[in-house]
Amino acid sequence: MSSNMTMALTTSTNSGLALPALSNLDAYISAVNRLPMLTAEQESELARRFRDDTDLTAARELVMSHLRLVVSISRQYLGYGLPHADLIQEGNVGLMKAVKRFDPERGVRLVSFAMHWIKAEIHEYILRNWRLVKVATTKAQRKLFFNLRSYKPDARTLSPEDVERIARDLNVRSKDVIEMETRLGGSDMTFETQSDDGDESFAPISYLKAAQSEPTEIIEQRQRDRLQGEGIEAALSDLDDRSRRIVEARWLRDEDEGGGLTLHDLADEFGVSAERIRQIEAKALKKMKGSLAQYV
Repeated sequence: MSSNMTMALTTSTNSGLALPALSNLDAYISAVNRLPMLTAEQESELARRFRDDTDLTAARELVMSHLRLVVSISRQYLGYGLPHADLIQEGNVGLMKAVKRFDPERGVRLVSFAMHWIKAEIHEYILRNWRLVKVATTKAQRKLFFNLRSYKPDARTLSPEDVERIARDLNVRSKDVIEMETRLGGSDMTFETQSDDGDESFAPISYLKAAQSEPTEIIEQRQRDRLQGEGIEAALSDLDDRSRRIVEARWLRDEDEGGGLTLHDLADEFGVSAERIRQIEAKALKKMKGSLAQYV
């Protein structure tokens, strides 16, 4: 069937009974439980009309008569913390896919055939929305995701014997059981907090980010290196010898050299007052600031 035909089937179904919204879920469930069920003969006739003549009215009746099945199946998945209305919505999509593919000549009732498609759609919805990060991608992981809870009567960690038994029962590897137990026991973590109480220092972003690989940090670091290297050297070269000596002695001496000299130290060296040294320093720093402007 073409995609247009599928859209038409969806529209036809929705026009008869709206898919559930959170505000009227109880009314929806009550309504679908009152819909009449089909006999085997009625079901086969409707399925043939849809298959042979693309009769959307027949398809609509098949879907409507099985909406209660979707409600029943969806209740089995309420433990995953997702809205019941959304589970029903996804299950209805699976039901329509089942009607589209149903062959009445195989001698199987639609209810048995549709269960697979309904569960498949609900499973896919749960895996997409249960966590921010998808917890099950392989076939073995999906099987474990939907069965492991029934093997764990409480929150205790599985023993090695339990792991081996579950792996044997579900025909998966022991390490897959251990990995899925770890995933199910974990929880989502916000990468960066939104609070203003200082908790941001404990958020993953504070210890996972690599400042040396962040573009703006790299540019800033390069600018600092250039400023500290050729920039300062060029600015110092524009000063007279006395001014350069004062700036270097005050601000550019390493700690192992005893740190910067005081104004009085330099006053004694040049035979002038400390105030005069301060004036020369201020004038030199102002001139250097103008020279360094081109490096910022």
